[in-house]
Order: sequence, then structure tokens, then C-alpha cells
Amino acid sequence: MFESLATIPAEELSLRHERCRRLLRELAPDAGGLLVFARPAVYYLTGTLGMGCVWLPLEGQPLLLLRKGIGRAALEAPGVRVATYKSYKDLPELAKEAGAPFTGVIAVDMAGLTWQLGEMLAARLSAHRFVSGDSVLAIAQSLKSEWELAIMRNAGERHHLALHEVLPRLIKPGMSEREIAHLAWGVFFELGHQGVMRMSAIGEECFLGHVSAGDSGNYPSSFNGPLGVRGEHPAAPLMGYAGKLWRRGEPLAMDVGFQLEGYHTDKTQLYWAGARGSIPDEVQAAHSFCIDVQAWAAEQLTPGALVSEIWAHVWQWAQKAGFAEGFMGLGENKVPFLGHGIGLSIDGYPAIAKGFDRPVEAGQVFALEPKHGIPGVGMVGVENTFEVRQSGAVCITGQDYEMVCVE
Repeated sequence: MFESLATIPAEELSLRHERCRRLLRELAPDAGGLLVFARPAVYYLTGTLGMGCVWLPLEGQPLLLLRKGIGRAALEAPGVRVATYKSYKDLPELAKEAGAPFTGVIAVDMAGLTWQLGEMLAARLSAHRFVSGDSVLAIAQSLKSEWELAIMRNAGERHHLALHEVLPRLIKPGMSEREIAHLAWGVFFELGHQGVMRMSAIGEECFLGHVSAGDSGNYPSSFNGPLGVRGEHPAAPLMGYAGKLWRRGEPLAMDVGFQLEGYHTDKTQLYWAGARGSIPDEVQAAHSFCIDVQAWAAEQLTPGALVSEIWAHVWQWAQKAGFAEGFMGLGENKVPFLGHGIGLSIDGYPAIAKGFDRPVEAGQVFALEPKHGIPGVGMVGVENTFEVRQSGAVCITGQDYEMVCVE
């Protein structure tokens, strides 16, 4: 009676399985397989957002183990073996019956379980030793196939169209942040945005993103990013505040994501309330510096590069150029990174920051977000999503980086 809305090609899933196995042998050599619980990672390995886990042995076919949703899995993951379970203690026997028994040492996505569930898993499967498989999954998902890149390029085109072409015709000075956020949602949904915005870091949430007019760009923030935001309410510090109007002579920063078929692109578009000639020199200089940083970083994102070195150079550059105070945020809003990987989650591996020393590879996708906070004015800068190719990173969210002036 029912048909799947979409399926991931079998060749694509096989490529992902082999990539995880290769990384497992490198990063967790004692483990005989990978046990995955986070639902986006379950989707990555099977094509269905199942409630349960996936057992990916080093040899043989993976096994999808579900608490609920076996009927949907049959539609969306027709080539994947599936079994149901009620308790973690059932898992070893089910794997054995499927011909893929659990090994003595198992890599598990520890970030995919709460502490409580992790302790329960260890207690129920006490005959097995668990090691972290988080880096295996993070690195595997950072390396995009052509199938994934095609989705992200499509999302990026729609993202740019929404923020650079359509929205400027709808917004105007005097509107509240909340009104502008609602208009943005309308444009995004019209262009195919599918609503869900996923973040991988524990405790981080995203709903549309940040809509920050004027000094909202420097408003104290607990979100792990440089742009401040008043937000809807202390319980929902996202989107935009109904009581803050975008006034003439102010920047408007919209740091909002686009999601298509599970994959995200990230983009920050800056608008100026007034004619281009009314932009103060200080504001234009800071914005131009961010554009220059983005261009240089994109050129450096070639296979073999180290993102930690890109970050170190950019931070020194900001200090020498006189932008250190506001670069990547003012005061407590300052963050020690230039950007991040992106894909099935907004905050993907790796961060462009100190300590991330694994060489860049072709097929990785990064959000570069050089921004600068100006006291009493707000925040300027850019963010765009870039695909790493052999010759450097190519922007997939548009080629226009200047502030859009709205009068």
C-alpha cells in the first residue's frame, strides 16, 4: 500500500560502510565492529531514521536493530537486514542469529547515548568492552560523496536565492527581528527547506538561526558562535525578538541555515538599513576584512592542508590588522574558531580551530564564518558553505558577499 518517499542508493550505503570500516581499523583497531545509536548516524548507515541502533561488523552485512519502525525501515532501507528488540540484552543474540555476532571489543558512538543509557548498555552487555567510535563516524560523515554533494549544492543555490535575492525585496527598516524571521521562514519553505535543523553538540539547538538587528549582534549569547542574538525569549534564545526593530543606519545579520533531504548549508547574510554611501568607514572596513579572510581561507582549504594552521594564521592576521577586539565576537561572545564542517548536522567535524590536525580531504564541506563585532553598532561579516576540491574550496552558497542595502 505504501511506497518510500526516497531511498539512498545501495552503492552509496556500501561506500559509507567501507569508509567507516577503514576508519575503524585506523582509529579503533581493537574493535571488531561499530555499534551506532544516534538517529542521524543510523540514517547515514541505513537510509532510515530508525529508533534503535546499527551494528556494522568489520566483515559482513550491517544489521539494523529497532525498537520501533520496522515497517518504515522496510520501505526506506529495503536492502538492510532488520530485527527488533526490547532490551539491550537482546542485541548479542539477535546479531548472532543474523550471522554477525558481536565481537569482544565494540566501538560505539558514545555521543549518541546519554550517560544513563551508556551505563545501561555496558551493564547489559558486560561480556563486551566498549571503546569510542565517535571519531570514526565524525570523520566518515565529513567526507562527502558525489551523491551527497549534489544535494548540498542544490541546498546552497536555494539558500543564496532566499537570502540574497528574494528576502531583500520583502524586508525593510522598521520591521522587528521577529517579523523578518517569519518572512525568512516563508521564503525558505517556499524554496524547499524541510524544517528540521540538526546539531550534533550536546545541548545545542537551532531553530532557523540568528536574526540580529543592530546591537543584537553583540547581545550576550550562550550559543557556540560569534553572533549575539536576543532571540524569542530566554527559554528560546533563537530567531529574533519582537521588541527589537531594525532601524536606519544599522546592520542586520541573518545567520540562518538551509536544510534539504537531511543536509544543511550555512550562510550569514548582512544587510544595511540605508544607502550604500551611508555605511560608516569603520563598518565597511570590518566587513571587507571578513570577506578577505573568507577568500584566503577558501584558497587554503586544499587536500593536505591543516585547518589548525589556517585558524592560527587568520587569528594573527586579525591582530596585526587591528581587528583583534571584535574578530569572531566581542567579549564573552568571542569564539576560538573560524568555521566548521557541515552536512547531516550544522556543527560537523572538524572545527577550523586549534587542535584539529587531521589533513583536509577532497569532498569535505566547510562553513567559513569570519565575523566582526563593533561596539554600539552590531556585527558584520560573512558566512558561506564551501566544498573542498583539489584546487581549493568552492563556495556553494553564492558569490556575492557585500552587505545588501535596503532603503
